[in-house]
Amino acid sequence: MPATTGEGTARLSRPRLDRPSGVRAVAALLRSCHPAPAAAVTVLAALLAVAVGLAPATGAVAVAAVAAGQLSIGWSNDRLDVRRDRAAGRRDKPLAVGAVRPGTVGAAACSALLVCVPLSLWCGPLAGAVHLGCVAAGWAYNLRLKRTVLSWLPYALAFGLLPAFLTLSLPGGPWPSLWWSVAAALLGTGAHFANVLPDIEDDLAHGVVGLPHRLGRTLSAALAALLALASCAVLTVGAPGPVTPLGLGALGVTLALCLLAVAGPSAPARGRLPFLAVMVMAGVDAVLLVVAGGGAGVAAHLAP
Repeated sequence: MPATTGEGTARLSRPRLDRPSGVRAVAALLRSCHPAPAAAVTVLAALLAVAVGLAPATGAVAVAAVAAGQLSIGWSNDRLDVRRDRAAGRRDKPLAVGAVRPGTVGAAACSALLVCVPLSLWCGPLAGAVHLGCVAAGWAYNLRLKRTVLSWLPYALAFGLLPAFLTLSLPGGPWPSLWWSVAAALLGTGAHFANVLPDIEDDLAHGVVGLPHRLGRTLSAALAALLALASCAVLTVGAPGPVTPLGLGALGVTLALCLLAVAGPSAPARGRLPFLAVMVMAGVDAVLLVVAGGGAGVAAHLAP
């Protein structure tokens, strides 16, 4: 983190909260919800809903529930981290620079959570309970687990249960096959290790010591790549029937990216290379996850 003067630190610690215009206030609020990961998970849920064959109305409600849950998790994360982000000089955080009030972000997080509850339960009691468990895992991460050796667990649970939320919303409420859920959990856990890489030094300086921070940048990058590769392998060989050319091609690509992320120069020299490589691997895995949910019809992929 670049050094700041005492005056600059004070300005970040106690930003002047002028009343912003309506458009700027809304834009700042939206930037506080971690829009990129929230949008990525919501789009993944939408694609999975189509892949498993959810009816349009049910699929729309399920995707809306996922979006509301992601908004609540993102807003709560920034609200809970506001002091740390100010101390770290995070100019990319609207709360840290005073572009939006903490109370506004906190109210938005609680409102999104309240909206998420009926939307989730509309998909069925069991499906709703599963999705609310995913959201609870995200809140648990924000509140406490991000600073412990169990920081990976909310990601594994939330991603691993996402396919179940969608299949349980189908008529008859079937559970997904175990291999499909395991692949999703591996993808989510790998994303956690990768997500930490850009800010690992700042996190350590401000007391965030999850499992990736304890292991260090080099080992965390290697684990992120290996977990993404494992997810791809499960999706390629776990599905019923012969391995497809798409699966083989994806496995080759992810293997090459895994080697790129793990091998090469020392961590300071390669900068963001491991992070970018794992993000591409995660994108390939996400495509395979969707294909696995619908390529041969839902019945071929659900547990008996």
